[in-house]
Amino acid sequence: MTETLDPPDPRRRRWSRVVVGVLVVLLVALIVASRINLSYYVISPGDAQSVTPLITVPPGKAHRVHGAILLTDVFESPVTALSYLPDLWSSDNQLIPTDELVPNGIPASELTAQGYLQMVQAKDAAKAAALRRLGYSVPEQNGGVVIEGVASGTPAFGALEVGQVVTGVDETSTPDLCSFVVALSAIRPGGLARLSVRQDRFSASGVLVRGAVATRTVRLVKRPAGPAAAGCTGRRPGGGFLGVVVATQQNFTFPFKISINTANIGGPSAGLAMTLGLINTLSDGRLTGGLRVAATGTMDASGAVGDVGGVAQKTVAVERAGASVFFVPDQELAVAKAKATPSLKVFAVSSLAQALSILGRLGGHIPAAAVRS
Repeated sequence: MTETLDPPDPRRRRWSRVVVGVLVVLLVALIVASRINLSYYVISPGDAQSVTPLITVPPGKAHRVHGAILLTDVFESPVTALSYLPDLWSSDNQLIPTDELVPNGIPASELTAQGYLQMVQAKDAAKAAALRRLGYSVPEQNGGVVIEGVASGTPAFGALEVGQVVTGVDETSTPDLCSFVVALSAIRPGGLARLSVRQDRFSASGVLVRGAVATRTVRLVKRPAGPAAAGCTGRRPGGGFLGVVVATQQNFTFPFKISINTANIGGPSAGLAMTLGLINTLSDGRLTGGLRVAATGTMDASGAVGDVGGVAQKTVAVERAGASVFFVPDQELAVAKAKATPSLKVFAVSSLAQALSILGRLGGHIPAAAVRS
């Protein structure tokens, strides 16, 4: 038995090739779009987690905790041509121009290191504020200037890194910001500055690794047009330009070792939560009265709470984590309340004392400060 087969239809073959070609073009376009970064970052809801498991204190000083104090963060990532519209349309996400996240001239590539440095500073301030509230003596002293940013195309770029600490210029000690500015101002454009630099660095997970002190020699240039540093007595006009953002490095002497594991978390906004968590752990563990309390806000060593970003996204995160109370800085109360559901009570605070007072009204046990050593 024989069977006659119809010849292939050339029109079908042409359409198949067209469809395959279109699919290939679309695939290539999607791949290219996913690799084109726009001048925006997207802030989206992150995680809210208890600070208690992150805190380690000496045996005998930790107490069983009732309830929980949650720190919350956001996810921060570059916006691509592919993700732009989904990010823009999401009610939980926020697009922020890159130049609003980093100072002018500072490359976006330093954002991760800057976030880790801010977390290191936040942890030190939280420890100091918590211990002082509990009555411990926590002396502090200036330890140089810490590099918070290095501008592209400047003498410092490639020679200094975020997190390093400059302790001297040309063998002159620079324990604070003004002494550093004054020392640099004595060097004219074209002159060499010999910097004593503690070569601290961050691990891949954000742990600060202390380094040895080394000398870094850089040639200063003429200061670009724009406002110059002011407010430091003894500064000479016409000095050379280095190209860094710096702040006085504060070194604290703590009465005992405290560690807070914040691997892969950057930024300063967990300061209030870490401070409350430390007080809770080092007192009787009943600070929250058994409630799940979330908090966001910077903390300085004196107990002042400062403003943070991404509060709308953090509100989503703490709701998902089952918190019933959320402390936010004064400036962010309206944003948090607009995003919160009725099950979440939002309170504005400007100080540690105010947060403790509210917890007391909610049924928490507030430890009395005692003189300790």
